[in-house]
Amino acid sequence: MPDLITLADIHAAQARIAGTAVRTPLVRLSRARLRMAGFAEFAENTPDIYLKDEAAQPIGSFKLRGAYNKIAQLSAEQLQRGVITYSSGNHAQGVAFAARARGAKAVIVMPSNAPQLKVEATKALGAEIVTVGPASLERKQKAEELETLHGYTMVPPYDDEAVITGQATCGLEIFEQLPNAGLVLAPVSGGGLLSGVASGIKLAAQAAGHVAPKIWGCEPELAADAKESFDTRTLVEWPAAKTTRTLADGLRTQSLGERNFRHILQFVDGIVTVTEDEIRTALRLILGATALVAEPSGAVTLATILFHAHELPKADKVVAVLSGGNLDPALRAELEAETKAINS
Repeated sequence: MPDLITLADIHAAQARIAGTAVRTPLVRLSRARLRMAGFAEFAENTPDIYLKDEAAQPIGSFKLRGAYNKIAQLSAEQLQRGVITYSSGNHAQGVAFAARARGAKAVIVMPSNAPQLKVEATKALGAEIVTVGPASLERKQKAEELETLHGYTMVPPYDDEAVITGQATCGLEIFEQLPNAGLVLAPVSGGGLLSGVASGIKLAAQAAGHVAPKIWGCEPELAADAKESFDTRTLVEWPAAKTTRTLADGLRTQSLGERNFRHILQFVDGIVTVTEDEIRTALRLILGATALVAEPSGAVTLATILFHAHELPKADKVVAVLSGGNLDPALRAELEAETKAINS
């Protein structure tokens, strides 16, 4: 059974990815902006909200942190053989970007329902795409088959120590930027981001002798396998027919990774689910009240603050991780039309 990652591991990853992944900003979502954007009801009832804008990464997502941390540690022989992964989009781009930076071939197994925006972006980074059906287990099995056949090195999307450690640099940054935050929210699918953010913050706070913020995960109620696993303390798997219903394409994974689950049980305080309508409202708010762009998977954290504060611990300062900003143009047009209709 692998050990939990350490603060030394995270600091090493932070140094390793510097210059490739960027230190992303915390953007305060002011009450004045909420009122100006037509969301006055939220302005009166929310705490101070800070958005951790992972869309500022070169690929528009936090996934670059873990992918580069993994690939940067491969030998010259492994890089020469190439790398492979399975992903619905953002991790695909992370691996493609990191592989290109290290001079390695990248093969990505993607589902047939992956957003075209993310497929094209992955191709543009030079990766070879292999398409399978919509189930997350199907793409994992295909990637493992090709790994064995061609000698590629697997770069798992979440269930890997180096990937978790890379994502943990996001949590370390949050602690360095706002050490007095009372609550930090992160999206959860396979668990790479949530396990990393929670580990980074809790370990950094412990080392500094500081009271750590509470860390909660957020996911769609249509793909709530992580909440069920957390609540029952038993790793469960949902069928693809259920998880693929959500608009949040990056959160359709059918189960948490085993390593991620161990870190989540150790460092995470709770998990909340949100509805599809709540995700859409959060997306419209981000577009209307900020200069940021979030995809549905990233907006689940803000949706949680807006609609589920009663389920969360009280906090004066809350950080919501916006995990990515690769918003489909057609969906953006829909959201903007909805906002015009509501305000007309």
